Amino acid sequence: MRFFQLTIALTLAIGTFQGCRTAPAEVSAQEAFWMAIESLCGQAFAGTVVEAPVGDTTFAGVELVMHVRTCQEGELRIPFHLGEDRSRTWVLSRTDSGLRLKHDHRHADGTEDSITQYGGDAPSPGEPGRQEFRADSLTAALIPAAATNVWTIEVEPGSRFVYALRREGTDRRFRIEFDLSRPIPIPPAPWGSVDP
Repeated sequence: MRFFQLTIALTLAIGTFQGCRTAPAEVSAQEAFWMAIESLCGQAFAGTVVEAPVGDTTFAGVELVMHVRTCQEGELRIPFHLGEDRSRTWVLSRTDSGLRLKHDHRHADGTEDSITQYGGDAPSPGEPGRQEFRADSLTAALIPAAATNVWTIEVEPGSRFVYALRREGTDRRFRIEFDLSRPIPIPPAPWGSVDP
């Protein structure tokens, strides 16, 4: 009898505890965006230019590869290679007010380019599959013409990753789409990387 009473008491206690548990917190749009990119960590993908200013041949005729190379607590590093040019890395980080995108540009010897660390912030909330980063004051000082830049990153796991740029008040537009359905071999490390 005593065992039976103890069993009932324990069952009621567990039921009460489960009934009092709160539902898991809903994931924010920026957290969902971060997790979608983080899920690609260690993989590389080929890209195609789908929009560029007339006459701009920066990305023409070279293999475009993005590699979600390092995923740390508050930072995602995504090298972007143009053929043999391994100078560019997109750096996403968390801030108190949202997310930040910076462009880390390096020379082949690993030293920083004179034009580097430009970018901007995406204030919360944004969208789970799309965040916009408006040029910050450092960018405006470093590249005055880019003061109205807005960079966009879109991610649709299993489908595509998009890196885009628009310069408000002008017709300057870039859009590169990477095919997430077909991972490719991992490229060499970006210039300036401390590990192989």
